[in-house]
Amino acid sequence: MKKVFTIEVNDKHLLLKFEGRIRLYEVANYEKRVATLQTKRVKEITIDITSVEEMDTAGALFISDIQRAFHSKKVILECSNEKFLSTLKLIEENRPNYNKNYISEKSSFLEKIGKIFYDYYEGFIAFIEFFGELFISNLRYLTSLREIRYKEISFEINESAIKALPIVALTSFLIGLVIAYQSAYQLKMYGANIYIVDMLGISIFRELAPVITAIVIAGRSGSAFTAQIGSMKITQEIDAMKTMGFEPFAFLVLPRIIALIITMPILIFVADIMAIFGGMIVANVDLSISPEIFIERLARVVAAKHFFLGIFKGPFFAFLIATIGIYRGLMVKDDTQSIGFNTTKSVVESIFAVIVCDAIFSITFTNLGV
Repeated sequence: MKKVFTIEVNDKHLLLKFEGRIRLYEVANYEKRVATLQTKRVKEITIDITSVEEMDTAGALFISDIQRAFHSKKVILECSNEKFLSTLKLIEENRPNYNKNYISEKSSFLEKIGKIFYDYYEGFIAFIEFFGELFISNLRYLTSLREIRYKEISFEINESAIKALPIVALTSFLIGLVIAYQSAYQLKMYGANIYIVDMLGISIFRELAPVITAIVIAGRSGSAFTAQIGSMKITQEIDAMKTMGFEPFAFLVLPRIIALIITMPILIFVADIMAIFGGMIVANVDLSISPEIFIERLARVVAAKHFFLGIFKGPFFAFLIATIGIYRGLMVKDDTQSIGFNTTKSVVESIFAVIVCDAIFSITFTNLGV
């Protein structure tokens, strides 16, 4: 039996003519052709299925979807088969009220700009709502310490921090190594070898270690928060928790935020040690500065305030990373593609937020003379 699908466009009229059969196997190919249509100038659509001899439920749904996709235009259905007409009528009366967008009409430049701004507006409102709910939950649970899920917090400390120690340590060691190596050549030219200790101490303690640690945690733990909560949302585990009377914020949100706030200063401390160690190796090998001299000058020249300022940034970075990661997880829709999209946005937004926060701290501390 022949299977023919022809498309004719005349001025402002579009003809979709089907012949032979419209079944599940044919629908996939037909959908691709219909999706490529540009119908902005078309005023009238004719769907001709008078020559169709076989049509299963998938085919009937396909025809119904086309009718709904063109709902803003005049649609004429030509069909002489009463069985097909009754099937289409039954589908229209009983299917959910939504439009499957087979037709991708070109939007104007202003429409695209407006949609972008509207999406940002919706995202901002959703984040404010999430932040407000988070604030209320924090007040409720912090005033009643017995309700805090200590077991979940300890689990998240292990998952998001302790297991992240190796990658944080290695990354920081390499950063210290590279910074020292790149600086050694310039310092050697001016005979200022010993000043590598000052440069490494201040830059690592104050800026590099906190920011590098936050970026690593954003890519590792922040993305994990998004993927975990997003998967739970797709599998309706969060809805099940609400049905059983459990508060998702108590089990999913607060333990992750508290765990990261507790452990971020520890991770920054480890990053400080490893980065300084990497720089000390280069100073010894390339500039002939012994570890004893390096440590002695580090303790004498680099003030303790630089170390504590870096540690001080940790909880703020942790709060931003955990909050954005969890928020993006809750924004996941009912499809796996949404997990990847929101996980990517989680990492990018977390890193951006950390850099902005660090810039604010740097300007503030400088103006305060700290």
